[in-house]
Amino acid sequence: MSSICYDLHSHSTASDGVLSPTALVHLAAESGVDVLALTDHDSTDGHLEAAAAAAEVGIDFVPGIEISVSWRKRLIHIVGLGIDRNFPPLQQGLAELRVKRQQRAEAIGARFEKIGMPDVYAGACGLASGVVGRLHFAMYLVERREVRDIQQAFKKYLVKGKRCYEPCEWASLEEALGWIHGAGGQAVVAHPARYKMSRTLFREFLLDFKALDGAALEVTCSSHNAEEAHLMAGYAEEIGLLGSVGSDFHSPHNSWAKLGKVHPLPAGCPPVWRDWQ
Repeated sequence: MSSICYDLHSHSTASDGVLSPTALVHLAAESGVDVLALTDHDSTDGHLEAAAAAAEVGIDFVPGIEISVSWRKRLIHIVGLGIDRNFPPLQQGLAELRVKRQQRAEAIGARFEKIGMPDVYAGACGLASGVVGRLHFAMYLVERREVRDIQQAFKKYLVKGKRCYEPCEWASLEEALGWIHGAGGQAVVAHPARYKMSRTLFREFLLDFKALDGAALEVTCSSHNAEEAHLMAGYAEEIGLLGSVGSDFHSPHNSWAKLGKVHPLPAGCPPVWRDWQ
């Protein structure tokens, strides 16, 4: 396995990360990352800045994206790697998703107001550089000490079934992969062990993903333990997918997601960068 350190899933202030693209790249270099993908939610606004910073510090930069997808009424995140940000249908699709994201944020704010917390939406907006996401709500709840950490904020208020969760119809799987492929990229299923599906349903999803020329599974990431990584490597082998690695970094204050601190792919799992130049 290559000794090169890849981190192919990270976020900046262009979406819901807390570091600017430049600061993110500098931290990645300090953390031993050799190849970094910036995969902000529904935005490529950080690409040019990150690419310039990467050239400055001497690491390789991969332009990426993370797209929210609705599949059988379930939210799935699809990462695109090696994309051309100038592909018009991609930018049109991302713009539509950002509108949906803003509408969802306003609806979440209304839900908080309904339960007697009227300032939460404004607080979340104050933490966002762009469109407000659920993470900004969670960060604000931590800041005002309503919860002890980000995970508790999600579990108490922001996940499906909780009082302030707001459903949304995102892009279809076909649309998202069409944008990624049209932009010259590879499609990767982000943090797959997070999705609460039976093995049968998860396999059906992977078959749909593969049928649309999906490339890879994020086999190792910050939210996967060793057992889950090996399970995902098994699915990748069965379905004929490559393996990817990514920290899903958002903030240096998140001890569970550090840049470059992701376990290597299990032995025998072909990497998504196998054919990269």
